[in-house]
Amino acid sequence: MFTKILIANRGEIACRVIRTARRMGVATVAVYSDADRNALHVEMADEAVHIGPPPARESYLVIDKIIDAARRTGAEAIHPGYGFLSENADFARRCDEEGLVFIGPPVKAIEAMGSKSAAKSLMEKAGVPLVPGYHGDDQGIAVLKGAADAMGYPVLLKAAAGGGGKGMRRVDSSAEFESALAGAMRESAASFGDQHMLVEKYLLTPRHVEIQVFCDNDGNGVYLFERDCSMQRRHQKVVEEAPAPGIDESTRKAMGEAALRAAQAIDYRGAGTVEFLLDRDGKFYFMEMNTRLQVEHPVTELITGQDLVEWQLRVAAGQPLPCRQGALSINGHALEVRLYAESPEQGFLPQTGTVEYLSEPKTGPHVRIDSGVRQGDEVTANYDPMIAKLIVWDETRETALARLHSALSETIIEGLNTNLDFLYRLTSTREFRSGDVDTNYIDNNLENLVSEPTERNPDLLPMVALSLALSEKQRAEDSARHSSEPGSPWHLSSGWRMNQNARQRLAIRIGEDEHEFVTYPQKDGDGICYEIVLGEQDWQARGHLQSAAPNTWTMRVEIDGHRQSVHLYRHGDNFSMHTAHEVLHFSLLQPDTGEEDSSSDNALNAPMNGVIVTHLVEAGASVSKGTPLLVMEAMKMEHTIHAPADGTVNSFHFNAGELVDGGALLLDFAVTSEPAK
Repeated sequence: MFTKILIANRGEIACRVIRTARRMGVATVAVYSDADRNALHVEMADEAVHIGPPPARESYLVIDKIIDAARRTGAEAIHPGYGFLSENADFARRCDEEGLVFIGPPVKAIEAMGSKSAAKSLMEKAGVPLVPGYHGDDQGIAVLKGAADAMGYPVLLKAAAGGGGKGMRRVDSSAEFESALAGAMRESAASFGDQHMLVEKYLLTPRHVEIQVFCDNDGNGVYLFERDCSMQRRHQKVVEEAPAPGIDESTRKAMGEAALRAAQAIDYRGAGTVEFLLDRDGKFYFMEMNTRLQVEHPVTELITGQDLVEWQLRVAAGQPLPCRQGALSINGHALEVRLYAESPEQGFLPQTGTVEYLSEPKTGPHVRIDSGVRQGDEVTANYDPMIAKLIVWDETRETALARLHSALSETIIEGLNTNLDFLYRLTSTREFRSGDVDTNYIDNNLENLVSEPTERNPDLLPMVALSLALSEKQRAEDSARHSSEPGSPWHLSSGWRMNQNARQRLAIRIGEDEHEFVTYPQKDGDGICYEIVLGEQDWQARGHLQSAAPNTWTMRVEIDGHRQSVHLYRHGDNFSMHTAHEVLHFSLLQPDTGEEDSSSDNALNAPMNGVIVTHLVEAGASVSKGTPLLVMEAMKMEHTIHAPADGTVNSFHFNAGELVDGGALLLDFAVTSEPAK
């Protein structure tokens, strides 16, 4: 076994590898960019080496820097994690040349699967069923479009060198093919340095089911059963589970054996994942093979009782597989959700910012959290916006799902938008509970999945007003305690008014809606009770705030006799309320001072930190509402900025390749009253 390994990655996977290596008595070396100087994986490792500026292309993707760090520290092997250089054949080759063990498959195996078109040919020869499509070398637009027209729409464009949803576009008609192809090629070139594309028939209601395989140096191979990864947005997974619901033993065996044939066809070694599309008729089709550990590997570990990182280290060190196929079995059910810094309401737009408060559920046999982010850490535009993976296990899918909902309700992340509430809603739907889902489920049900919590739970409105009344009361009391005249009537928090009933007006914004509440505090035997009025609605409410951390409270509330406990977080005039089932974000609106808003209705601003990829129109162009104007790239994904109305693009403020801060003015846009011609 190795005495020291270097981990050529960051975040939660680096932390994950370090934990297993430490248990095995193997020393670890971390690498870090300027942005990760104080990151958790740097703190956990035995040693750490600085490798450059925040952009991955200048640090984590620079092979020479990784090799040099291994040499400087005396590491014998390099674990690539996933992403970055994990499936880079040139990197694996350099490791071999430098006498370093690459903890992954042989170079030839990476090359064989690195090109999706070449992989399809190999799989066809190995007898693995394929999705109908064009996988040829001729990349002429006419050839690609002709193939799409011939097989019929919808089709899926896929980067031949891609993965993780990058360089992938669904095309629904011949008219939109060329623009979709251009976007897919741009994203593929930016992510993989390669524009080679595949065109495949798009199955309308498939499931995404993948098989975990493992092979050693002696030709032995096993499959560790399947994972269902059908819950995806933007072709990226957000929920995974094992085993896949509704899969019978014969299908499981057939898929597992097909996956092993795929691995053996390229003389595989180590951990790999063979991904299939499973159609409604029970037929499955090879999509691709990922020659690395997958993000979702924990669900396989929990149902098999195996540590896949330990298996990786042992196989890379020349040891045989820890067990054979007959010794492997499925025990219980596991689910994993990915907590992202993103805004589901804005098309899952990645978010940047500081994790100002983080509270996680207690871990144990039923709950596991894999994360590289702590309270106080910053989520930047340089890397993937995943904050953590929340994984649960129980004896049945039903009880595991109950565990998941409990763990989600105990998770609080503040300081930036996340998909926490979205995950709870998604996994609470009737279809997910029954396992009746496909890869299009999120897209087809997005409107319901991102609806405002107040539309589903009317008790939230009075809870919002009560929480603000209580927090403002506490703020006034804190101010009075620090005042030289604590008895001054200006410090009263009761809403007292001379010759009038005590009352307080609260203007609140929830999503795009504004509400004006009036609260009337009334003393009773149990303290202060509030009458809360909104239009013609009124509620009787009482509650109590208890500080949990700076700007963070637990709150016991009672609305018309219904008692419950919630968590409240405040950042300036912005609040987040976490109930047992959802998260509600709202703002306290300050009185209008008469100052004019200096922002222009005719300007478009950057929705996040990122890089300008290209302008799609010329300055001075007249455009119609919805016309694509420019493309930004952030957190490995492209985002297109569209015209908000008919008008004219007066000028662009940034050129292709330039960095842009979130909120920066991107262009000047003049709205016209006449439709653009």
